[in-house]
Amino acid sequence: MATQETGENPIKSEGDIVTCRKLIRNAATAAGFGMTDVTRIVTAVSELARNVYVHSGSDGVMRWQTLYQAGQVGMRLEFEDFGKGIPDIAQALEAGFTTAGSMGMGLSGVKRLMDIMDIKTEINVGTTVLIEKWGRAK
Repeated sequence: MATQETGENPIKSEGDIVTCRKLIRNAATAAGFGMTDVTRIVTAVSELARNVYVHSGSDGVMRWQTLYQAGQVGMRLEFEDFGKGIPDIAQALEAGFTTAGSMGMGLSGVKRLMDIMDIKTEINVGTTVLIEKWGRAK
């Protein structure tokens, strides 16, 4: 598997959420993802970057890689914060569950949009969410 492009962006303000969206929209488009998959990836990025900003109580970071493997292009994204952690991952992944008074479609929606999602969390240490989306290389 060859990694073609990587990047990192801090998440310290609402403006950083917009920057994350723009970076990934440009990277996914340049990698050859179609418009539908670009939209899915950017939607997931928006949700996870907002989660870092709203829920962590601390600074966080988004890291990304564009991957090429056996005729496929992939985007691997990692969101890391050093906040309070998620007490119950299974509950947090339920559609409709919210701790922020929102519609509760965040993590469950991200999971539906992406091909792979992995969450590692530790109370009062932080959370790391890894997501991947794969498509055909052009």
